[in-house]
Amino acid sequence: MTKKALIVWGGWEGHTPLASGEAVRDMLQNNGYEVDLEPGTGALGDPGLGRYDLIVPMITQDVIAKDELSNLVATIAEGTGLAGFHGTMGDSFRQEPDYQFMVGGQWVAHPGNIIDYRINITRPDDPVMEGISDFDYHSEQYYMHVDPALEILATTTFSGEHCDFVDGVVMPVVWKKRYGKARVFYSALGHVVDEFKVPEMYRIFERGALWATR
Repeated sequence: MTKKALIVWGGWEGHTPLASGEAVRDMLQNNGYEVDLEPGTGALGDPGLGRYDLIVPMITQDVIAKDELSNLVATIAEGTGLAGFHGTMGDSFRQEPDYQFMVGGQWVAHPGNIIDYRINITRPDDPVMEGISDFDYHSEQYYMHVDPALEILATTTFSGEHCDFVDGVVMPVVWKKRYGKARVFYSALGHVVDEFKVPEMYRIFERGALWATR
């Protein structure tokens, strides 16, 4: 049976939400999915949202209606997968702790803005990370508040160069978690659509989205 995915995009344009949504749409279609790409949060209020096997939020710093949020949370809890990346899932609705609980983390800072840093693979045995070694990355290094129950697949360590009081802090970058009956996947990589050209970033999100799919 063909898998169905919904991508919703909007919010802050600095994260190239439409272009990144189109990149994920193409990625999923290449894996045989039927994909709907919708602007705004309205589609999340659809009573039939559970027909999707995967939902990918692509929205930064926006607001969501209470009925849309409750419908999304209930749909994920019943088994529809959730996958996303960077601020388009990790900084979507700052006023909604129910959403953050479901995602497993919330962006709070990126000291130094666009910098060079290192990604360390913590679970090389996991299928998402198969064949991927530690690698250098050029983007925002996300500092996040995270759920201690996460299954962490990759981390980064802050040097203190741009914020001395976080020197040596080891921060999750890629994780899996459960929410109700669902699988949830998140990667902090992907500030703009051009980062999909980085092979490691692309493979990690592709594999994570496939894993999260019901």
